[in-house]
Amino acid sequence: MRYAVQWVRSVVFIAQMYVAMLVLAVAFAPLALVRRDMALRACHSFCHYVRWSAAWIAGLRSEIRGTVPDGAVLVAAKHQSFFDIILIFGALPRPRFVMKKQLKWAPLLGWYAMRIGCVPVDRGKRGSAIKDMMKRVAAGQEEAGQLIIYPQGTRVAPGAKLPYKVGTAVLYDQMRGECVPVATNVGLFWPKHSLYRKPGVAVVEFLPPIPAGLAPREFLVQMESVIEQHSDRLMAEAAPQ
Repeated sequence: MRYAVQWVRSVVFIAQMYVAMLVLAVAFAPLALVRRDMALRACHSFCHYVRWSAAWIAGLRSEIRGTVPDGAVLVAAKHQSFFDIILIFGALPRPRFVMKKQLKWAPLLGWYAMRIGCVPVDRGKRGSAIKDMMKRVAAGQEEAGQLIIYPQGTRVAPGAKLPYKVGTAVLYDQMRGECVPVATNVGLFWPKHSLYRKPGVAVVEFLPPIPAGLAPREFLVQMESVIEQHSDRLMAEAAPQ
């Protein structure tokens, strides 16, 4: 019975979440069209609402751990579900994503993504897109912020293994700054291919920065080790005793 009730709560939560996305996107659109910071405020408002409604409706609470960066930095995060996008984006003051170019054309979502400065890239052309972004920042055409990338390139279910792609190391080398790795256990509560939302505490943890100046290969090995080790720790903490 309890399992069936949680299924109902999960479906209700998901349905109202997408309704809220549409309402906020439309409501903020006139202001976001004039001011880019209002587009960012709309996205942050949605993230905060999803966290609140997940806890209230589905019993899925969330926690942000570690020191959240506020300067211009590369953020390399473990990606297990849509919920880690919500938690990471909502925690950062001026986030932007490296995203697939095709998402530019997604209704409303694509427009907001471009409005807040996300970087759409073609496979194999990521370097030129990042260089263009850095030039715009240097010229004062847009503000520097936290550039979020998922090193494995896609959502990876808890316990599954997928190699870390070299693209993140290339960005780290190009940007010549430190990188903040992020671990998570959200996939235990918000599965990749299921409507069911498990009650509990989903955690995203910002880890100590990896300093600038490492060789790309050394950086890649260190980043993968840190993210996987701490994600495994968070998942072990959340597992039933």
